[in-house]
Amino acid sequence: MAGTGAGRRITAAGWDIRWDADQAAQAYADGWWRSDTAADALAHAARDTPDRILLIDGDHCLTAAGLHDQAQRLAQALLVRFPVGSVISFMLPNWQEAAVIYMGATLAGMVANPILPSLRDHDLRFILADVESRMIFMPERFRGHDYGAMLERVAAEMERPPEIVIVRGEDGKVCAYDALLTSAPAGRPLPALDADEVRMVMYTSGTTGRPKGVMHSHNSINALIRQIGRHWLVEPGDRFLVPSPISHIGGSIYAFETPLLLGATAILMEQWNPDDAVRIMAEADCTHMAGATPFLQHLLAAARAAETRLPALKLFICGGASVPPALIREAAGYFEQAVVSRVYGSTELPVTTVGVIDRADVAHAAETDGRPGIATVRIAPDGEIRARGPQMMVGYIHKADEAASFDPDGYYRSGDQGAWVDGDHLVVTGRIKDLIIRNGENIAPKEIEDLLVGHDAIAEIAIVGIPDPRTGERAVAVIVPRPGAAPDVAALAAHLAGHGVARFKYPEAVALWDALPKNDAGKVLKQQIRARLVEETAPAAS
Repeated sequence: MAGTGAGRRITAAGWDIRWDADQAAQAYADGWWRSDTAADALAHAARDTPDRILLIDGDHCLTAAGLHDQAQRLAQALLVRFPVGSVISFMLPNWQEAAVIYMGATLAGMVANPILPSLRDHDLRFILADVESRMIFMPERFRGHDYGAMLERVAAEMERPPEIVIVRGEDGKVCAYDALLTSAPAGRPLPALDADEVRMVMYTSGTTGRPKGVMHSHNSINALIRQIGRHWLVEPGDRFLVPSPISHIGGSIYAFETPLLLGATAILMEQWNPDDAVRIMAEADCTHMAGATPFLQHLLAAARAAETRLPALKLFICGGASVPPALIREAAGYFEQAVVSRVYGSTELPVTTVGVIDRADVAHAAETDGRPGIATVRIAPDGEIRARGPQMMVGYIHKADEAASFDPDGYYRSGDQGAWVDGDHLVVTGRIKDLIIRNGENIAPKEIEDLLVGHDAIAEIAIVGIPDPRTGERAVAVIVPRPGAAPDVAALAAHLAGHGVARFKYPEAVALWDALPKNDAGKVLKQQIRARLVEETAPAAS
């Protein structure tokens, strides 16, 4: 956690992180940082409450003793192969094996690297090489996609590809998950863990056109969970429904951390289906759920169709994209026992605001993004939201990415613009950074523009996001075509598919223009493009 005396520190495992001794001492003094880790919490849970169910995945229940046993066996297998500090990747759906892999890497003193299953060759190749992954866990096939074949293609282009482990499959060419768990003899001593070491690297789309590896320590993650425990009405025995991807910061903390540190149970959904979600929440008395705007929209509609108000639901946290105030008001009115609130955060500084946890204050819950929790937030003179706190990342993998990401006082520069409402409620008013957030997924337009500008039919291209009531934003490719050409959505999709780009990054609409607006220096004026598109798509006045 960097502050006014921001410096750097090389950890025992060799990671180069941001470090400020004064800020660290304050985090320890305030109790947000501690010397114990999730490994200690797991050992205590296995000893004291071995039969407590931590995680439910369909018909499978993972108990404290079960997770401890499997994670220990995996840690032994990893230590036979790799040194402490190595990166272990997993590209899995919301499956219980991911929790074992995450905790197994933790117990081995290694670094977990969750990767979105929706990514394809282009991003996967970059991440594995960038983070120098030593092993990757993935399905053989999932939702019709051949992950094994994809990784074969990716590995063939890498100088040092990771070892491959297939989960829920029997690819004879590589190691199977079950075989790995039994491959190492028991009894090897596990390393002592330092709570200030890097525990996880998670990639987020950056505005530079390539993803950036966000490093979190044991302590930054644990501070985040302790904040959730203080502000989000969590009690032992509560149940979190987790439909958000476990490879997102939100899904990962609800699935992997809250069961150990807060005494909750996580119920995983492999694929989002609002009718199934309502049924599960009603049958299991789920108390908590979080997700981007579409999750709340769909859940509300499905609950109404099923004629249930989900009386056990205590809290729904909505963030990750533009959240319509009317949706918060509507959901808060229907789910009569629940707090429904907007929040604000990022992979770099998760849960910057904790929302408004007061059913009587629907106005602030709907119209603002809530109060800051343990983070200190300030608005810069240009309106940018800047923040720092015990839950802040300990840096990017590449120090060069940090130059424009922190101000001289160690505040993370969010790239979002904001304002204070009634003194202490933050509201996000816009974005400085060129980023599209669709269904809670970050899309860097530059990355896609750089690939599409090579299309034979495209002379110039600018991709912008415009508001969409269903997904938060819709990606529109504004194109100056080459003479005689008229590229459409299908042509762009085919070109991007050829580069192995994940489908969620494809533009959803195309506008053909004669020219792109630019300033005197030749810079494309995306604000003007966005304003014109919004005006053109606005319903005509009656």
